[in-house]
Amino acid sequence: MAIKVHGGLFSTATMRVLACLEEKELDYDFVPVNLRAGEPKREPFLSLNPFGQVPVLEDGDLKLFESRAITKYIAYKYANKGTPLISQDPKEIAMECVWMEVEAQRYENAAAKLTWELCIKPNIGMTADEAVVEEYEEKLAKVLDVYEDRLAKSKYLAGDCFSLADFHHLPTINYLMGTKIKALFDSRIHVNSWCADILARPAWKKVFAMKN
Repeated sequence: MAIKVHGGLFSTATMRVLACLEEKELDYDFVPVNLRAGEPKREPFLSLNPFGQVPVLEDGDLKLFESRAITKYIAYKYANKGTPLISQDPKEIAMECVWMEVEAQRYENAAAKLTWELCIKPNIGMTADEAVVEEYEEKLAKVLDVYEDRLAKSKYLAGDCFSLADFHHLPTINYLMGTKIKALFDSRIHVNSWCADILARPAWKKVFAMKN
């Protein structure tokens, strides 16, 4: 059975999963879910994810939600295909786990808020809350200061190889590069180089082209 991804192309979480499948050079079927019409909040979608959020991955009889859990599953199950996104060395895995947690617990909070205010709201006829933007711009800057220090010592966050720790950042970075927040990334030389590197990946470019 083909892998299926139920989601919306403007969803950062959906884009994360699709790009992971592209990195792994896997065939899949994309099943569009109409977010504006509220399809995730009613059946039959709720039988796939009771929280009513995209994406959902189906791989045979396995159904998964939560994008980071999905990418980890793909990286482990299909370790021998495409780009190796998770190391096989315990120490390297430990570092990848640390920086995946940093992304999920520290970076994402600020980046997702800014993406919502500056990218999503204007596209649905809403106005950004400048007080919220200012608050989370400051929070993101503090995280990127830590990234700058880390990336001065290694090419990627977890070490010298591209991994899920870097990969998980792609959707929000891509959105924010079209806003004034781009200056936060550009002003930090190592963060800037890292962003240019990961955004140039062919798998990501293919998914971004699907969105357009």
